[in-house]
Amino acid sequence: MPQHVLIIGAVALGPKAASRFKRLEPDSTVTMIDKDTRISYGGCGIPYFVSGDVSATSDLTTTSYHMVRDIPFFRDIKGVEVKTGVEAMAIDRAAKTVRVTDLASGQKDVLSYDKLVIATGAAPRVLPVPGYDLPGVHVVANLEAAESIRAAVTAGGVEKAVVIGAGFVGLEMAEALADMWDVETSVVEAGPRILMNNLGPALSAMALRHITDKGLTVHLSETVTAIEGDGRVQRVITDKRVIEADLVVMAAGVVPNSDLAARAGLAVSGRGGIVVDKNMRTSDPDIFAGGDCVEIKHLVTGKPFFLPMGSMANRQGRVIGDNLAGGASVFTGAAGSFAIKLFERAASGTGLTLEQAGREGLDAISALVVQLDRAHFYPGKELMTLELVVERGSRRVLGIQGLAASGDALVGRVGAVAAMMPFSPTVSDISNLEYPYSPPYASAMDVINTVGNVADNLLAGRNVGISPEQFAALWEGGQCHFLDCRERSDAASLLERFPGKWHNIPQGHLAGRLDEVPRDCDVVLVCNTGARSYEAYTTLAHDGRTNVKNLFGGMAALRALGLDPK
Repeated sequence: MPQHVLIIGAVALGPKAASRFKRLEPDSTVTMIDKDTRISYGGCGIPYFVSGDVSATSDLTTTSYHMVRDIPFFRDIKGVEVKTGVEAMAIDRAAKTVRVTDLASGQKDVLSYDKLVIATGAAPRVLPVPGYDLPGVHVVANLEAAESIRAAVTAGGVEKAVVIGAGFVGLEMAEALADMWDVETSVVEAGPRILMNNLGPALSAMALRHITDKGLTVHLSETVTAIEGDGRVQRVITDKRVIEADLVVMAAGVVPNSDLAARAGLAVSGRGGIVVDKNMRTSDPDIFAGGDCVEIKHLVTGKPFFLPMGSMANRQGRVIGDNLAGGASVFTGAAGSFAIKLFERAASGTGLTLEQAGREGLDAISALVVQLDRAHFYPGKELMTLELVVERGSRRVLGIQGLAASGDALVGRVGAVAAMMPFSPTVSDISNLEYPYSPPYASAMDVINTVGNVADNLLAGRNVGISPEQFAALWEGGQCHFLDCRERSDAASLLERFPGKWHNIPQGHLAGRLDEVPRDCDVVLVCNTGARSYEAYTTLAHDGRTNVKNLFGGMAALRALGLDPK
């Protein structure tokens, strides 16, 4: 029997659910409303419009075949009625109606439904500090906000900018301002690291060093207390300094738009996300919800979490479209996969970091590997750093994160692991992962297999390693024997700079020179990436040595962190 579906929200999930449902039930009707006047756009592309990589906001509203996703498009191509500039004010679940207001005319109306979809998204978190509403202070909320930021920059007069927040949006916006428009840009982050919820300390520090080398100024562990200016923004005040600014971008995260659902009596979590089941139904069986306004299941912890991403919204929209038509499609959850471009590096990951695993009460370790992303003999090879987080005992993979110059190569490895996360992969699954091999694209023993092998050795006690940060502390302490396992030509500069402190025995010669390695102090083994030093570790372990530590990531990790011996 034909039915009428009403959808509140027309940016990502709403259009996907509407289009899928109409393909399955052409005789049913769909009405989609949105309080904004522009709909169905790629919000994740906003920083790239600000940077100039995307030339116009219209590019974010078109299909791959260059049709604009506007009211006529949905009416004529998709068979969906769209009302823009219309805000949903209240849901009457008993009467199955929604009270709405036309924001331009003020006219009120009541729309009925057989099934309702809530796709109200999320709103940028605005810091409630004095001056937050000064002209020149922006939040990345929609296309109009993006156009306002770019217009201000292209008009001239913006020489200094401050971005508040060092998450995805904040760093993308900071890069856009600094790289394309040569704006002196500072980032203020309340936490102690950039990408605090996505990368562990080592990878975060590597990413920080790269973006500061590219010209960004980053202030960590600082809180914005006020924004000041005479008629428009002129400075940002933190608890530690004053930063001059012609433009400010608030990127302090987002909060789910769940007030409408809560007022209707639908279940909403303490964190503000609408509660849905695996079919994306709310606590009312005739109302579905998805996208940035809901909480979903974390595939590693099994707990609900908030993941505001366009990819999630589109996938959930298809599930909802199926189920509106009587299907039983399931959205099982997500592991929190991400990727972000940071100037000439990319960061990507899925699942939990080691810190997050600890907060969940999981007994976990991590393996850090630095290795070439393709065959060592192939031109254009680049180093890739991967950190694999695994649970002791069960050997379950809890997460993986990485940093690399070749973003596509990194996302390919992380994506392969992300695809396995619903099935609780183990370390052995990563060690034996069949990654497509050809010298231009991968190594015969690929970096993804290597990080699994290192984790396997760590769990079995066959390798005892230290992090680059631990190496730096030991170096300052000066109580260790630092043994370079590379060829003498590679070690020569350090031997010359630190005579008596830096030592060298090439890994291939170590078995015949064991008497040169002291037994009465700790020995720290170093090579370029950690591979030869691991071989040296096994040689010394076979000799009965228990005072040996292998530097994970080798000199490559130290250089990336700025911790190489000085």
